Amino acid sequence: MKLLYIASTASIVYMIRYSEPICSTYDKAQDTFLHWKFAVAPCFAIAAISHLLSHGLKIDVQELLWTFSIYLEAISILPQLIVLQRYREVENLTVNYIFFMGAYRALYILNWIYRAYNEPHYKHHFVVYFCGVLQTLLYADFFYYYVKSKAKGGKFSLPTSHTN
Repeated sequence: MKLLYIASTASIVYMIRYSEPICSTYDKAQDTFLHWKFAVAPCFAIAAISHLLSHGLKIDVQELLWTFSIYLEAISILPQLIVLQRYREVENLTVNYIFFMGAYRALYILNWIYRAYNEPHYKHHFVVYFCGVLQTLLYADFFYYYVKSKAKGGKFSLPTSHTN
C-alpha cells in the first residue's frame, strides 16, 4: 500500500511539474513563500529538539526524519492557502481538493482515537496528535468559507486583507 501511495504521489508531482496544461498554470510570481526559511528549517529544528527530548542523546536517524516529515506535513498547506488568499476567487476543483485534504486530516484524528481504543499495542505519539490537530486548525478558516460558499451556492472566495 505504501508503494502505491508513493507512486501516486510521484505521478501527481510529475503532472504538476511537467504535464500540460497543468504545468503552464503555475505562476512563480504568486509563489513567494520562503519554503526553506519558514517551513523546512523550523520543522527540522523542532523535530531535532523533540527527538532529543524524547530519546535523549541516542539519535535514531529514521525516527528523526519521520518526526521531521510529520511536522512538515502539518504546515505543508500554508503556501497553498497563501496563494488562495491572493487570488481570492478560486476554481471549484482546487477548492474541493483542498477541502478534501483537510477532511482527510480531520478524519485521520478519528482513526487515531479508534486505534487507541481498539488496538492493544497501539503506540501513542504526542508529535502525531499535536501535528494532526495543528494541521486541522490551519484548515479551519478555509472550512468556514467553504461551507459558507456551498450554503449560498455561489463561487468560493476568501476575504483578503484589503477587504473592508
